[in-house]
Amino acid sequence: MEEIVFSKYTIDFTRAALEFCVFVEKVKESDKKTFVDNMTKVLPLLYLKVSIIPDIPQYYESILESKVSESFYTQVENNLSELMGNDNLFLETFHPDIKLSEFPVAAKISENLADIYQDLGNYIAIFKNGQKETMNDALTVCIENFKKYWGQRLVNTLRALHDIKYKSEIEE
Repeated sequence: MEEIVFSKYTIDFTRAALEFCVFVEKVKESDKKTFVDNMTKVLPLLYLKVSIIPDIPQYYESILESKVSESFYTQVENNLSELMGNDNLFLETFHPDIKLSEFPVAAKISENLADIYQDLGNYIAIFKNGQKETMNDALTVCIENFKKYWGQRLVNTLRALHDIKYKSEIEE
């Protein structure tokens, strides 16, 4: 049986994750239109690539080291917020508090993308070390976090980015 960490599924997902991370890290070098266009392409690709990876067992029970520090996360979120400007906020429809709230719940594109970046950045940093067992566990954790957390953030953010991208084109 082929090792899942060296499978085409994992390599394709890792490439998409790395591409996402590079776009986010270089956000200061981008304009909003280009960034939104790139995100509306890479986010669906990420969703597809992570969702087709077969289930895999975790080798270790230990918690993997976090490579994306809180200060770097904050810097990423601030850079994204600055780029998105007035388009950063969107109405959230899948927030857990929406059922209890009398008012709409707002979310931030920058925060959602920074959350996704944090998980993918940690995954990529650990994956680069080349140790099969930790690569496996990083992939397992990343997939589990996708299912529980950042997958929903990804699709919600994609919805908001889709609106920004095509609303601008229609207005032009």
